[in-house]
Amino acid sequence: MLSFRIENGKLKAIPGPMPRLRHGWALVRVQLVGICNTDVELLRGYYNFRGVPGHEFVGTVEEVRGVASAAKKKWLGQQVCGEINISCRALGRRPMCDFCRRGLKRHCARRTVLGIIGHPGAYAEYLTLPLDNLHAVPDGVSDEQAVFVEPLAAACEILEQVDVRKVREAAVLGDGKLAQLIARVLRATIPRVVMFGKHERKMGLARRAGITTKKVRGNASDLKLVQESFRLVVEATGSPTGLALAQQIIEPRGTLVLKSTFHGAAPVETWPIVVKEITIVGSRCGPFAKAITLLRSGEIDPTPLITRTFPLSHAPTALRFAQERGVMKVLLKPESEKE
Repeated sequence: MLSFRIENGKLKAIPGPMPRLRHGWALVRVQLVGICNTDVELLRGYYNFRGVPGHEFVGTVEEVRGVASAAKKKWLGQQVCGEINISCRALGRRPMCDFCRRGLKRHCARRTVLGIIGHPGAYAEYLTLPLDNLHAVPDGVSDEQAVFVEPLAAACEILEQVDVRKVREAAVLGDGKLAQLIARVLRATIPRVVMFGKHERKMGLARRAGITTKKVRGNASDLKLVQESFRLVVEATGSPTGLALAQQIIEPRGTLVLKSTFHGAAPVETWPIVVKEITIVGSRCGPFAKAITLLRSGEIDPTPLITRTFPLSHAPTALRFAQERGVMKVLLKPESEKE
């Protein structure tokens, strides 16, 4: 099969054999892959990554191994998306770590992560995941919607971590793909959501979803430019510069949710955290079931965020295009799935 691997800062085509299946795992034929900012950071050296990237996908189960016939019948041919953290239980490692025993499988001490840590990702014609990680895509949810389930679930995680019922206004810093999804999820619950971004075209997408937008420059001048304050601030700029503005505009006793991951370090002044008594929440993966429900109900439709779809064989070109100014979500489609 064809896959693409990051090595020494380059994305290279790697033809190879089909992946082998463990007991309780599924072989998934990939139908669509979303290019994520994390993939770009992996290319730049994040996690010192070497391997097949890609963790946003929708596909069809082609084979399962080591399960009862009823389970096999349930999954074969099923359209699925999948959670990316693979726990020690699924990897057959015993005894289970303390985090898995506490039900925190996404923080498993010995986990691998699809397309990020120790497990080949979705920039390929096929991938493997434990059946426990898979979620069926319901009828009425298109491939173009389902490929957003993983990042939309990450946006929904904020609702699990913060009691937004007490919040009347929230700020989202950033106008990129994840920031757009976060703003939409918050807007479904909070009366006013303000997105601070640099790109007029991207902010136009947010305005059409009922989100207020404010333009910033993305540098130190924003500390003088922005005068509003918010009880809830989500930092999703994907840049080291976002944290300082987030600390400035958050109210005393407010909650700051950090979503950005990038290769490098962000300068941090700790005194605003202490003086304002800020609660800082790190936020990563989230509930797939909630994300699927939002897509199925039509409450959130992420497809306007899609800029372009490339064949999988053009993955290096697609990854370069995804980094161009003004580009939103770029998808990869294996040739066998081309219309």
